[in-house]
Amino acid sequence: MEMSARYVALGDSFTEGLGDTDPMLPNQVRGWADRLAEQLALAHPDGPQAFGYANLAVRGKKMRQILGEQIDVAVGMNPTLVTIYAGINDILRPKVDIDALVTGYAEGIAKLAGTGARVLVFTGFDASTSKVFATIRGRTAIYNELLREVAQDHGADLVDYWRFREYNDWRLWGIDRMHMSAPGHINMANRVLGQLGEAARIPLPELPPVLAKTATETLVDNAVWTKEYVGPWVSRRLRGVSSGDALSARWPVLRPPAG
Repeated sequence: MEMSARYVALGDSFTEGLGDTDPMLPNQVRGWADRLAEQLALAHPDGPQAFGYANLAVRGKKMRQILGEQIDVAVGMNPTLVTIYAGINDILRPKVDIDALVTGYAEGIAKLAGTGARVLVFTGFDASTSKVFATIRGRTAIYNELLREVAQDHGADLVDYWRFREYNDWRLWGIDRMHMSAPGHINMANRVLGQLGEAARIPLPELPPVLAKTATETLVDNAVWTKEYVGPWVSRRLRGVSSGDALSARWPVLRPPAG
């Protein structure tokens, strides 16, 4: 059967699905884009087999890599729907030219929009509740404001992650405090379903209770987190390597979603 709908997801770890672990899937993750594709396929009038899905996102990718490695591949798939999230790995670097970053992004978004596909772009998250990542809040706000204009200019939908206040609940984040947990990914899939005007929603699992911690327990948790996650993350950046260097796109060609 010819695929009458073709959804291509682009970006970095956010779209690859880190934090939503599934050992049975490529790169051992699932993620909101997979979950979104599954719901869209189920609702497709020509049946799930007529819905094609590709996910080209790879963790650690910066804007230039996403634009250079993923945009033209996506355009070649003649998509009907594209989601793209890019730029936050650049903003996390010590120095970044945000104006140049978004100028390049605008060119990529224009290419995607030129296919006639519906294009969804995401603002960066407001990390005001994170003592570590709150330091990039100002940069992210500038990036978001520039991106709003780009989306408007090219007729792209804006998924305004910056305003999703439910993500101030740490239960929607994984143990590394950098990527969404499985409930966080489910919530994001539902947010995008709403943006697309779809009625379907994925049931959100019951979240665990919030446990009060003593100051000592909090210090111990933070020390473990710093050693196991922040330290290796900083080390990779100092060495100029990425956790995604040895990985390929999870779903590099169009196919019906796995779910």
